[in-house]
Amino acid sequence: MKKTISLLLALVLMFSLAACGGSPASTPAPAPAENNNPAPAPADNSTPAPAENNTPEPAPADDANLTETQKIIKEAEGMTMEELARKAIEESNGKTFYGVGNSSRGKSALPLFIEYLQSIDSSYTMKFDWQQPKNNKIFDQLTADSLKPQGTFAMTLIQDGNQIESKMVQTGILDTYIPSEWAAANGVDAASYEGYLPLQTLNKVFMYNNTGSKTYDNCWDFVAEGEHGLYMDIDSEIVGKNFLYMLTRDDYAAWLKESFEALSADEQAYFQPTINEMKADAEDLGLGADGAYALAWIKLWVESYNEQTDDGPICNTLVDKSATDQFGLLVYSKLRSVEESASVSVNNINVAAYDDGYTGIGGYGYCHYLFVTDNSPLPWTACAFIAYMTCTVDGFSAWGKDMGGYSSNPDVAAETEEKYGHSKGGMAEDGTTVEFEAKNDRGYEGWTTDGKLVLEDPEYCADVAFTVGSWVEMLTKYAG
Repeated sequence: MKKTISLLLALVLMFSLAACGGSPASTPAPAPAENNNPAPAPADNSTPAPAENNTPEPAPADDANLTETQKIIKEAEGMTMEELARKAIEESNGKTFYGVGNSSRGKSALPLFIEYLQSIDSSYTMKFDWQQPKNNKIFDQLTADSLKPQGTFAMTLIQDGNQIESKMVQTGILDTYIPSEWAAANGVDAASYEGYLPLQTLNKVFMYNNTGSKTYDNCWDFVAEGEHGLYMDIDSEIVGKNFLYMLTRDDYAAWLKESFEALSADEQAYFQPTINEMKADAEDLGLGADGAYALAWIKLWVESYNEQTDDGPICNTLVDKSATDQFGLLVYSKLRSVEESASVSVNNINVAAYDDGYTGIGGYGYCHYLFVTDNSPLPWTACAFIAYMTCTVDGFSAWGKDMGGYSSNPDVAAETEEKYGHSKGGMAEDGTTVEFEAKNDRGYEGWTTDGKLVLEDPEYCADVAFTVGSWVEMLTKYAG
């Protein structure tokens, strides 16, 4: 028994020494030598493993989680527009392309796109159908279409960043494609770009009829006692509600405070009680130091604006000399359709932000975004069409011919201005300049600096849609 215990203790001691790196005389020397020797065979077998692990292998893993459309988009983002066009020709020749959007101009852009593809392959043909749902039904239509294994709509041009984020992107219904030429023009990398792809920024601006003696030199004038601006209802065009949400962001709330401080003492005295009343609500909603000014302006606006069905009729009203002392907040580009007559003229209105001495917000801007549907029947063609609209002047011309719509591609924006001369009141068909002060577009840079355009931020709108949004819903609209 003692011999057995002694033998066991000896074995334990030997293994302990080996585990601690000891080298008893009986331990064979060649074993460590072989392990440390950089012999070709072991080195060749061991080196590739870490090398493979260190290479950028996320792509296969990421691709495994991508839908078929997302895989195509990933490939398309590394292609030139002509390479993409050839893919589109191969995919959609002889077929029908279905698109859906908030803008009817998609229907005008598609024939130009087909002509572009035919310049590469003269035998190419494609039919198309473009739908423009009314009353904000585009989200319902896209949601219903997404339930099919393969959808009807190849792509969409859509507005309202708040609902896009919550209803379309987070649910996987729509996918963002970033054209390589657009990325290069904006100095970004298509693969790592975060956010949606905007086709353009549009602006809605304050305009007033100038045939009377009344002027509006401060944005608080639009919510003063007795004022009832013409405006599309915030429940029929939701981007108008996003405008109100954005006013509560710290930077825009500060603009409202600054413009309030520029008012006379008598004018301030009228608004101050409402501002004081809003302080508790601003705190409850978690707004910044100037939040009460934003809520006061929003409350006064919602409770005073004269609800209209569309911007077109608003424009037609304001440019008539009979609309003395009326004003509205409407899409700037509507001035394009004004037909001059004895009683109707663009010269009968002023764009408030263009007036010398005007203080405060001049209007708001929102984007038309482009997406490929995740179950797109023609994903290559959808990507090619999106690239054509965002990367060429001809592709953007359906929108670019009007002032108040600014391409998100700086190269296209510059060429569009050179072609159409919006900063000089627009250009007639014979190439001559048409002078109307109200139509002398200050451009994106001018509007987002001196013009104090409030820009929609989808993420911010989505963040406050429940808090500020619920507060807005409790306001009582003007029913005059």
